[in-house]
Amino acid sequence: MSFDPPTTHKPEAAKLSGTATLTVHNKQYELPVFSGTDGPNVMDISKLYSLSGDFTYDPGFTSTAGCKSDITFTDGKRGILLYRGYPIEQLAEHGNFLETCHILLYGDLPNKQQYLDFKNRVTYHTMTHEQMNRFLSGFRRDAHPMAVMIGTVGALSAFYHDSTDITDPVQRDLAAIRMIAKMPTIAAMAYKYSIGQPFISPRNELDYASNFLSMTFAVPCEEYKVNPVLARAMDRIFILHADNGQSASTSTVRLAGSSGANPFACIAAGIACLWGPAHGGANEAALKMLMEIGTLDRIPEFIKRAKDKNDNFRLIGFGHRVYKNYDPRARLMQKICMEVLEITGTKNDPLLQVALELERIALHDDYFIEKKLYPNMDFYSGITLKALGFPPSMFTVLYALGRTVGWIAQWKEMIADPEQKIGRPRQLYIGEKARAYVPLELRP
Repeated sequence: MSFDPPTTHKPEAAKLSGTATLTVHNKQYELPVFSGTDGPNVMDISKLYSLSGDFTYDPGFTSTAGCKSDITFTDGKRGILLYRGYPIEQLAEHGNFLETCHILLYGDLPNKQQYLDFKNRVTYHTMTHEQMNRFLSGFRRDAHPMAVMIGTVGALSAFYHDSTDITDPVQRDLAAIRMIAKMPTIAAMAYKYSIGQPFISPRNELDYASNFLSMTFAVPCEEYKVNPVLARAMDRIFILHADNGQSASTSTVRLAGSSGANPFACIAAGIACLWGPAHGGANEAALKMLMEIGTLDRIPEFIKRAKDKNDNFRLIGFGHRVYKNYDPRARLMQKICMEVLEITGTKNDPLLQVALELERIALHDDYFIEKKLYPNMDFYSGITLKALGFPPSMFTVLYALGRTVGWIAQWKEMIADPEQKIGRPRQLYIGEKARAYVPLELRP
């Protein structure tokens, strides 16, 4: 099928807005300060080492911009998340996931023909190579689905050689389409393999989310009809996870890609980073916390523990590294959660009642308000995914499925950036100074 992808949106150049004076060892250096479309200004320290011989120290890169990007904007203080300028609330309420994919990949909402072409292109790339079935059989039956995802996605480069040349924009685009199209199939295969059921082939007549639910929950001996309300909920969950700026996993994809690694290897690296409990695993941890609390009468006990500096217990699902206001995705996820619990007949789920009461306390308690510990997206996503029928081991897999388009869009942007260099963070070395080797027989 021939396809001429839209021209990717051309970002505006960063504007020089002034200079900053830095004094190091009694010497002053003038550093340029740039402003973007929105957000804080940025001091350019890229030439600091060549000027002064010194580096900056920023653990976690919390005050460092490692790239220029026009894909996603987050403002934690104002609670804003934009995909190419489009508010996440509008996309989740009125759009669908494939529209969001088009926006992230190409910069704009598609017109009707562009959308149809894009949808068809994704649909006809959903199948995986037949040998992939045998590849999965090499994993232990009790392998975690995320472990299967990392290995399987990384192995795609062994199956699709015609989309690994990163210098070819056509191949880069083909790799992007393949990743978006095949990730639901691979995720469903990982789930089916973990429970010992046969793989279900994709169905081209279904939409993206419905197809995924069919591959995940259908069995060959029974007819499976996808509930449109649940499919719409799944679609919006993917939208909420699609991108969030330079997160740990996105930065991992960019860092891996800066070496020239093929796109499938880069996405596998992103999945591996996402698996961490401080990142994608937080929704599973939040659900386990709600299960530990269990009932409304036990909430005061856990609130007291959360406020105790000498207690290691923390309320998971509250607060965010970026969002110091109410996470805009959390409001949307709460709405999705209510809809799913209503349609599945679990609206009286005790875990939901615990979650609602915890949220009420967090929004009115001075301790939480002072520390800006508002509910984040992970707080409600675990309950929602559980109601949809997914086990906790699949929660991060679903996160990876939705985030793939963000990763690949960021990867494509990085590859096309003429200023891109291989990532090489510096360090503050605190080890031993140079010392002589001592032969084994002379060592005390």
